[in-house]
Amino acid sequence: MFKRLGNLIRGFFGLFIGGLEKKNPEALLEVEKENLRSTISKFNKGLATHAGLCERLMAQVKRLEKEETELRAKTAANLKAGNKKLAGQYALRLQAVRTELEENRAQAKEAEGTYKELLTARDVSVKEARAKIEEISRGINDMKVQKAMAELNEMASGMVNEIGGSGDTLNRLHEMVEGERSEAKGRARVARDSIDSTEVYKMAAEQDAIEELALADFAAAEGLEMEGGSGGASGGEGSEETEDEGGSKSMGPGGMSESA
Repeated sequence: MFKRLGNLIRGFFGLFIGGLEKKNPEALLEVEKENLRSTISKFNKGLATHAGLCERLMAQVKRLEKEETELRAKTAANLKAGNKKLAGQYALRLQAVRTELEENRAQAKEAEGTYKELLTARDVSVKEARAKIEEISRGINDMKVQKAMAELNEMASGMVNEIGGSGDTLNRLHEMVEGERSEAKGRARVARDSIDSTEVYKMAAEQDAIEELALADFAAAEGLEMEGGSGGASGGEGSEETEDEGGSKSMGPGGMSESA
């Protein structure tokens, strides 16, 4: 039971950590970058140690090569001088040095090959890791851009829906206003057609006549002459006799006519 409970707790922690990783991919990427730096640092330390081994082997090879040259010269010199005993000792030492030299050369060659392989492996691994990190970084940036675009599109879609709803309301309001306006215009037309215009015209004509009489009286009282003839109050004074072609005489306006 405790094992099952432990598995359940680990599962919950795993889900929790997985959720945090999904919410913070940049933080996880930074951790991986730091891990890569640490790994490269450790690898470089080991590579440096191996490079030191290669250098020691190369130095030992050079020392043995120098010793080989000296022993060969001493052996030859003592052999020519007749010192066979000493020449034999140098010759024996020369054989041992040559054997050790061959072994060291083989070890140095192998160590140098291993160093180059490790160096190539490090460069390839680092290059691949950096390429993955750059790809993930681009993916994270693209994810951010896509999320931002999605949010903008969702906002735009919501705005379109809201504007569409407002547009329907405005359309209904426009129809209501136009309906009321048309109804008001119809009522005004009906009211205008219901007015008796004959009475209005008669009242206007009477008003004009009263104004003309008042003006004629004023002109007669002031001794002024009005254009277009005098008014009705002084109509007798302004009459003239006219004779037509038949010999009859007639008075001016308002006068009497006399036959010949």
